[in-house]
Amino acid sequence: MSTLAKALSPALREIRILCCQTGKASEGTRQFIVSQYPSIKQANPDLPIMIREASGTPARVFARFERGVEKSAELEGLSSADVAKRITQLVSA
Repeated sequence: MSTLAKALSPALREIRILCCQTGKASEGTRQFIVSQYPSIKQANPDLPIMIREASGTPARVFARFERGVEKSAELEGLSSADVAKRITQLVSA
């Protein structure tokens, strides 16, 4: 199980990941999704995790917390490991 799957804040209500399905700058984000999504979803089956791919979309992640608080982070050009670190920082307790 990934470190990220264990590091989620109890106040987290939703994760949205946006990226380009073919762009080089989104490659690390796509690799992260393929390798980490199953373990994150298995550890948090009730947490909505939305993945949106669209041509030319910069890689980003949004986290919605209790009371509508939302945070985001840029993922453009990062490796899969760096994407995991950035998301962990965003959604940790």
